[in-house]
Amino acid sequence: MSKQNTLDFEGIERMPLKDFTEKAYLDYSMYVILDRALPHIGDGLKPVQRRIVYAMSELGLSAGSKHKKSARTVGDVIGKFHPHGDSACYEAMVHMAQGFSYRYPIVDGQGNWGSADDPKSFAAMRYTESRLRPYAAVLLAELGEGTTDWIPNFDGTLKEPALLPAQLPNLLLNGATGIAVGMSTDVPPHNLGEIVKALVKLLDEPKTTLSGLTRFIKGPDFPTGGELVTPKAEVRRIYQTGNGTLRVRATWEQEDGAVVVTTLPYQVSGSKVMEQIAAQMRAKKLPLVDDLRDESDHENPTRLVIVPKSGRVDLEQLMDHLFATTDLERTLRVNLNVIGLDGRPGVRGLKDLLVDWLQYRSDTVTRRLRYRLERVEERLHILDGLLIAYLNIDKVIKIIRTEDEPKPVLMKRFKLSDAQAEAILNLRLRHLAKLEEIKIRSEQDELTEERDELSKLLRSKVRLRKLIRQELLDLAEKHGDPRRTAIVEREPAQALAETDLVPSEPVTVVLSARGWARAAKGHEIEPDSLNYKSGDSFLTAARGRSNQQAVFLDSTGRAYSLPAHSLPSARGQGEPLSGRLKPPDGAAFRGVMTGDEQTRWLVASDSGYGFFVQLGELFSRARAGKTCLRVPGGGNVVVPAPFAGDEFPGEALVAAVGSNGQLLTFWAEELPELARGKGNKIINIPSAKYKAGEERMVCMAVFLEEDSLEVVSGKRKMIIKPADLDHYFGERGQRGKMLPRGWRKVERIARVTAD
Repeated sequence: MSKQNTLDFEGIERMPLKDFTEKAYLDYSMYVILDRALPHIGDGLKPVQRRIVYAMSELGLSAGSKHKKSARTVGDVIGKFHPHGDSACYEAMVHMAQGFSYRYPIVDGQGNWGSADDPKSFAAMRYTESRLRPYAAVLLAELGEGTTDWIPNFDGTLKEPALLPAQLPNLLLNGATGIAVGMSTDVPPHNLGEIVKALVKLLDEPKTTLSGLTRFIKGPDFPTGGELVTPKAEVRRIYQTGNGTLRVRATWEQEDGAVVVTTLPYQVSGSKVMEQIAAQMRAKKLPLVDDLRDESDHENPTRLVIVPKSGRVDLEQLMDHLFATTDLERTLRVNLNVIGLDGRPGVRGLKDLLVDWLQYRSDTVTRRLRYRLERVEERLHILDGLLIAYLNIDKVIKIIRTEDEPKPVLMKRFKLSDAQAEAILNLRLRHLAKLEEIKIRSEQDELTEERDELSKLLRSKVRLRKLIRQELLDLAEKHGDPRRTAIVEREPAQALAETDLVPSEPVTVVLSARGWARAAKGHEIEPDSLNYKSGDSFLTAARGRSNQQAVFLDSTGRAYSLPAHSLPSARGQGEPLSGRLKPPDGAAFRGVMTGDEQTRWLVASDSGYGFFVQLGELFSRARAGKTCLRVPGGGNVVVPAPFAGDEFPGEALVAAVGSNGQLLTFWAEELPELARGKGNKIINIPSAKYKAGEERMVCMAVFLEEDSLEVVSGKRKMIIKPADLDHYFGERGQRGKMLPRGWRKVERIARVTAD
């Protein structure tokens, strides 16, 4: 290898890669935590926010000045103090100007600064203009009074404040959010008046407990209003630990039978809420709502109108459902993780935050008073020198006129300090009038009085606390406003069951021989008269309500349930159940049942065995259903029959027909009520081997003593009166009696009520 290509590592630090990467990552983490993502407890600002506020004050953009282009401010911020992206800097500035984001906005903007529906819809910084709001004075008023440390900017050419001398705990007033490395912060905003009352209480009684503070601070106060529905005990626990979640709910009122939403939870978009409600309406999951309107305008920033289907809709119940299923109620995370006075991040409780801020405020006021005392003493020193000059004006003038360097001569002749001599030499001729002596003595008196007062304040902690207390009360009077977020304890919102959302209307669920289902409105429909697909025909129907479950039974004895309202209309030919359910291979749907959960149905296999079952026992959310009836191999299921009596077993009877034409009736009480199984013998079927041509049970019905029985054979129907039914009466499990000739190929039987 040539000498030119030899690598020289002399003077280069060597470090294991593991140690280097660990140190680099930790340095980066601390930078993100301390200089980007987390606010300081003192002024409640992150570095970029602090630099924006300071840069605007340096540009003279106070509350009384004219607005300037936002691009000018952003340019100064990133060019002088914050060498990062302009878009991120501008977005932080926009956030401080949005009244729906900040409880007490700091920036006053002209132009499009976003909306509550879309906070990021603000115009570019070349279009908008901005200045500071009056509230910004809370952060800046004492900046030039020795209250903060000044640090070099990123290139060392300028100085910037390490912290702003906030006169109020801006951290709690406006809140903060941020994501650092391995930690985050979520501080909710609070009401200025409540915070000041709690601070005054701590100043008066430093040993006040958290319970005593929560008498004044009942909870966060969000700029968009709403209701804080978290229980008081939970709010107190959050304030104690610094962690937890809050539930914030929209407020609404009834107007002309409609619901009008007037405020929304913090950081919730009205348009998104409307989309969520509309999506439920499109999916037919919210039939209680007829119309939806957004009537928000300048006078009513939030006005969402929800029109119910009818006047019978329970609006409280409807809103409870919407609170549970939309952003009308939102859960907000609380994590009081901030940078403390020691420069370290940490999660603190409410009292710790207030105590630490009061310490910061006390230190700031002390520095302000000491700075002012130094200035007063310096001025008094100068005034002493000026007074000597006025008392010896002729000698002073002579020295100035005759001496080449009058300054040391003056200092020696009148025992003046360098500063006093310099002040005398800088006097203008117009100030040599006799009147100036009077002004000097008057100013001396005022400053002496102020010096004594400042000295007393600095020597007495009690006086200092009283001063801080009065300043806090004055600021609360100037910037305070009423609470916007109501504190109301409410039960957690519960979404309505799907059946509760559906209006209760009479329907007839129709099942065809090939397993196609549909729901017809009303109970007067004749299922036989409906149109069926080619090769298909009517099998059975059941009457119920639209908000009830329809249970289908297949040939293997499995039960499946679907909401009746979800079935297609009877105006069409329905839809195959196999598309929504998963029956076993080769299984066919044989029956449909609907009604209340307590409704009893008779289920049986064609082997002649069956039992009564409550409909609720057959409900299943699974597409594969649940086992109900045990069917022998090769067997089938008979169309289920509803129980007719008001009580069980009461005076009801069971009628069963075999494939050879025999009819048997017996008391319904002879059959058991089960949840699943084979059941007991209903009618005697000689063969159970299921060979071709062998006898089966083909149909059954449940009826009352005074009822008649309809027998359907092909297109013919026969009515058997109660008196004639006595001929077929027997005991459960018997063969029964033969029906008249020509009526022995029965397809189905049905109860005909006495009325």
